[in-house]
Amino acid sequence: MNQRITLLTGVVFAGLAVAIGAFGAHVLRPLLEEHARIETFELAVRYQFYHAFALLFTGMLMVHFPSRHLNRAGICFAAGILIFSGSLYILSLSGIRMLGAITPIGGVLFITGWLLLFLGINAKSPG
Repeated sequence: MNQRITLLTGVVFAGLAVAIGAFGAHVLRPLLEEHARIETFELAVRYQFYHAFALLFTGMLMVHFPSRHLNRAGICFAAGILIFSGSLYILSLSGIRMLGAITPIGGVLFITGWLLLFLGINAKSPG
């Protein structure tokens, strides 16, 4: 992901987190209560926010630390949001517990993104 795409992706995911969180708190609340998944839904929104901000941070750092590691960190953060938060949203709304099995893949992508961010900042030369 280049800097512009990384920043735009972060902005879109942050805006969606606001909309999804508000929709969940108001419109979807009865369904979330029925499935006893309010906390799960809120966790999905929270981690989407954290990693939307991580995307924005990564995009800003790309100017000072040009590195393929930062590009890959952005990809990991975006994919992590889709898999981690996405699976929790679907689990919360559908009640299909089996979806919880893929959630850790998103968590691993988040961790990998943070590791790549570290490597990109720590790299002595671009590349």
